[in-house]
Amino acid sequence: MTQGSAPAAAKVAKLNRVERNAWTKRKIFDAATKVVGKYGYSEASVARITEEAGVAQGTFYNHFENRQELLDQLLPKIGMDMVEFIRERTGTANAARQEIARFGAFFEFIREVPEFLRILNEAEFFAPNGYQKHLDNISTAYVRILRRARQAGAIEDFSDEEFEAIVHMFMGARGYLSRRYSYADGAVTAVPHHVISAYEKLITRGLYRPCGEDKQP
Repeated sequence: MTQGSAPAAAKVAKLNRVERNAWTKRKIFDAATKVVGKYGYSEASVARITEEAGVAQGTFYNHFENRQELLDQLLPKIGMDMVEFIRERTGTANAARQEIARFGAFFEFIREVPEFLRILNEAEFFAPNGYQKHLDNISTAYVRILRRARQAGAIEDFSDEEFEAIVHMFMGARGYLSRRYSYADGAVTAVPHHVISAYEKLITRGLYRPCGEDKQP
């Protein structure tokens, strides 16, 4: 046992059964994130995941009925980690500034969890239940944020149904922009400032004038 692993082992030994189970399950999720991020869903075998996690295959089946159950839970788990990560970095500014902060924090999360995009992009085909659960989780959380902004008077004249559409616009924008700007030479990079500034202008100014208010030449 290495010097670094000794304190960790001692800490785990002090956990009760419920805490130890949660710790082990988290290790399996973390390992699955690494394995799926590197090899893709199709090559993410139980053997590879348990080897990465440092647990026996029997331990895996104490927490998941089969490989597919883990894969279906993986994206929703990472997605809720992302929601918490963004929430911690949003601050208490006005609603528009909070949205810009959420946008920037999303790209920070990708740098923290570079495997996220591959897991997201492949999930629709290899873990469709998990993919839909992730979309539902993010949409529900985001609509709740927009409702609060409407209640505070920061947003006007939008229905809950329109909020849901807007949320999917936001998610689509993040997905495409991350593929375009977050990777260079196979590594995750900081998103360029002009991407953030373009989004800021779009949010705070709006892209088009209301109908009938086009500026005359």
